[in-house]
Formats: sequence, C-alpha cells, structure tokens
Amino acid sequence: MFKIGDMAVYPAHGVAVVEGIENKEISGSRQSFYILRLLDNGMVIMIPQDNANTVGLREVIPKKEVMEVYKILKQRRAASGGQTWNRRHREYMDKIKTGSVYEIAEVLRDLYWLRIDKELSFGERKVLDTARNLLIKELSIAKRSNEDTIEKEIEKIFA
Repeated sequence: MFKIGDMAVYPAHGVAVVEGIENKEISGSRQSFYILRLLDNGMVIMIPQDNANTVGLREVIPKKEVMEVYKILKQRRAASGGQTWNRRHREYMDKIKTGSVYEIAEVLRDLYWLRIDKELSFGERKVLDTARNLLIKELSIAKRSNEDTIEKEIEKIFA
C-alpha cells in the first residue's frame, strides 16, 4: 500500500510520486486508484490499487541495495552468442518491462559492453538510453543524491 507522497517505480516508465488515491465507479463496481505522476516526464497514470502488484508497481530500492546494482554493472557480460540485434532488443525490452532494477542494470551493462565491440542499432541505442535513465533516476532517489552524481558514478564504473 502506498500513501500520497510516496515514491513508486512503475515498470518501464520509472519513478513516480503518488499524488492521490481516488475512488471511481467503473462498470457498476467501485475501485480505488493510485494517481501517479512520473518524475521523468510528468505523465499522470491511474493504477487500480488491486492491480498494483500485478503491474509490478513497487517501492524504490533501499539505499543499502544500491551497491548490489553497482556490482551488476561491474560484472563483465556474457557474449551475446551472435544473436541478431532485434532478438537482443526484444530480450532487453522484456527485462526493462519487469521493472527490476537489477535486470535494468544488466541491460545497461550488456549494451555498454556491446557498444565497445560493435555499433549499436538505433533500437539498441534507445534501449541503452532508457535503461540508463531509469537506473539513474531510481538510484538518485535511493541514495538521496542528484542525478549528475549518479551518472558520474556509473560512468566511472565503465571507464
């Protein structure tokens, strides 16, 4: 259960603030909805409270788990096995859609290292940017730090 003012992570969209909880009648049934505003772009989303777990809505990771994310980023990725870019793209998007900060870290790590080996496709570059933005936003909130600091920490890992 989230309260107004809480931060929540909505899979594939990022961190949002719970701006309200509203009751609405839909098809004769009364439901409660979280009203979320995404921090990244200001978009407002309504999530039925009963479906919050189903859609993957979760709390921002605690500060103590940030080091686990950094450990994932520091690992060398496994070889891509000669997969086509569109298959890799689909796998990366599936990981991002889980909303797991750890899977998003794996996507960022894998695409970063792949970028060193070969030029990324347009789609892969977009996924890389998405993963980086999602990770930076959540880690900055978890650490109560600004996004520039987190971005520099991540760049340092890959340097």
